[in-house]
Amino acid sequence: MTSELTSEVTGDVNGSTTDAATTAARPGSTNGLTDVEGLRVGHASRTGDGWLTGTTVVLCPPGGAVAGVDVRGGGPGTRETDLLDPRNMVERVHAVVLSGGSAFGLAAADGVMRRLAADGTGLQVGGPGEVVPIVPAAVVFDLGRGGDFTARPDASTGEQALTAAQSAPAGPVAQGATGAGTGALAGGLKGGVGTASVVLPDGTTVAALAVVNAFGSCVDPQTGELYALSYGMPGEFPPLQRPDAHDVEQARRRAAELAAKAGLGPGRATTIGVVATDRTLTKAQCAKIAGIAHDGMARGIRPVHTMFDGDTVFTLATGARPAPDGAAFHALLDAAGDCFTRAVGHAMLAAESVSTPAGQWLSYRDAYPSAFASDGAEPTGILDTDTTDTTTTSDTDATTDTDDGESAHP
Repeated sequence: MTSELTSEVTGDVNGSTTDAATTAARPGSTNGLTDVEGLRVGHASRTGDGWLTGTTVVLCPPGGAVAGVDVRGGGPGTRETDLLDPRNMVERVHAVVLSGGSAFGLAAADGVMRRLAADGTGLQVGGPGEVVPIVPAAVVFDLGRGGDFTARPDASTGEQALTAAQSAPAGPVAQGATGAGTGALAGGLKGGVGTASVVLPDGTTVAALAVVNAFGSCVDPQTGELYALSYGMPGEFPPLQRPDAHDVEQARRRAAELAAKAGLGPGRATTIGVVATDRTLTKAQCAKIAGIAHDGMARGIRPVHTMFDGDTVFTLATGARPAPDGAAFHALLDAAGDCFTRAVGHAMLAAESVSTPAGQWLSYRDAYPSAFASDGAEPTGILDTDTTDTTTTSDTDATTDTDDGESAHP
């Protein structure tokens, strides 16, 4: 489905269908993951002095959320994904960690577990306070992009992101070069965090958050247009025009040079994310939704699920609304795919150009300025690299990245 998504059936409070009139879907109030009531998102980012990385935590409501996962990439870095197999015992998770740092970044989940356990949040395994927080995680490759290969998230970064999530209001989620997207790249351009949501005609909320760090490109190499834009809801994306031939050719040349310089290597990319809904779902249904979200990823990134990516999507179901019937579940699946595509588009539009000792990476806006001619905004340009170590838990100024040869086209 596209931005004209409609439904000829709507669900009543028990999740059954009626013959209600066709009603258009709409974005949630913030068009982001926190439109699913009870979820919170926190970012911890570190830039400057060799750093360009970070961690994002999605915090579940009290009592956790039913979860599923689908891993498609050939080089994944994950934690607790076997637990989410529908054949296994534990039903609910308490947080999801998305992090930079490649496999080293999985350590961020240690900090989240430690803090949640101290607060008494987790799977009860004994007496009072004897809990084990269930915290699945996935990572992207951003090692060395700030200039120092050893500058990567750890348990303290996870704690900082959790603190941000716990203190965050139910407002818009920060996007772009922040949290796990701080050091992200996509096909030679600066990547980052993006998010989107939809409220279906029956009142179901579906949302997605993507960390776009892909081997493939989010841009059509022939036209310079973002693949995701055609899946936007009315008025969601800025009124972009097709970039001129000069911008397209220059972007191709830069991407080819970066790819030749960096070469190919194992696990150097990866797009990860979370899809969520307020419906009551089983683990198997959550896994199915995660799989459909990968379809949405494939609409926004080409190629996708390569041997150089560890593409992974988690699904969270908070259970605030009843279980869907077959038609309502079909609509939920369709919405999940579109939300993930739209989140990819927002990540690319929110990212800013970055420059570090390791290299320079342009944002989509700076690589294709003619696409934005109608909005009157100037290109953002490459930012200063003379920054000190900083740790933030919300928006982060972009400091520029290196390319690891994700793609030979922009």
